[in-house]
Amino acid sequence: MSAYLPGTLTDLWDLLEEADTAVMAGGTDLLVRRRAGKCAGRICCLERIPELRGVQEEEGVLEIGATTTLTDLLESATVAARLPMLHQAVRQLGSPLVRNQATLGGNMCTASPAGDTLPALYALGAQAVLLSRRTERVLDVAEFIAGPGRTALEPGEILARVRIPLPEPNAVQHFEKVGRRRALAISVASLAAVLRLDGDVVRDIRLAFGSVAPTVLRCAEAEAWLTDRTLTADNLRHAAGLVRSAVLPIDDVRATADYRRQVAGNLLLRLETYRP
Repeated sequence: MSAYLPGTLTDLWDLLEEADTAVMAGGTDLLVRRRAGKCAGRICCLERIPELRGVQEEEGVLEIGATTTLTDLLESATVAARLPMLHQAVRQLGSPLVRNQATLGGNMCTASPAGDTLPALYALGAQAVLLSRRTERVLDVAEFIAGPGRTALEPGEILARVRIPLPEPNAVQHFEKVGRRRALAISVASLAAVLRLDGDVVRDIRLAFGSVAPTVLRCAEAEAWLTDRTLTADNLRHAAGLVRSAVLPIDDVRATADYRRQVAGNLLLRLETYRP
């Protein structure tokens, strides 16, 4: 196996012009695939390029470099204070050893329907900044994730950073996932929600569900139903029925489709705890 560690973007672009080069940012998924014989060729590691790492807040937007590790995110006071939903999602992802190596960009580019950071990024309205030698593109995260294991990245292009508009300080942020065990669990179903409340009336709500469709699913029907209604158990139960009709789960070794559908709706009922 040939591995390269470019220290600048210029060096990186030169390497990416060679055929059969895979980009790695952390490698917790890529190296597993490689050992299984599913990924051949050269590996180009991004961890030594300083422009691709770090957390920076500017004008109401938090920018996170793609090679920022999950441990770095957990240790960021800004992420903990302004994006508690993302902080909670990262805290439940893997073990400390995995989080020391895994990166936000890597979790996004793996594009797993069960990726723990993805529902939070969808609900927060995050954008992916893509770079190549000559171009920069900015896509909503829902455009960036094209399907299970697939992204909008083109040849010679990398995910450089993630832009997250910071919610209002009084916005409710909620993340919860269900797995087959309490720790080190791949998600069976998950929910990320951002709410703006006026007393107990929902003025704005974004709901993103993981592990219940080929990609993270925003339930527009449930969002529309809850908007301008009170955050009551009855309204949440009606919205939960809309969620169960909208999701597209599958049967696999972790859960049946019917179980995932039921859990997705049940997760929505948790939001009643935020009623004033």
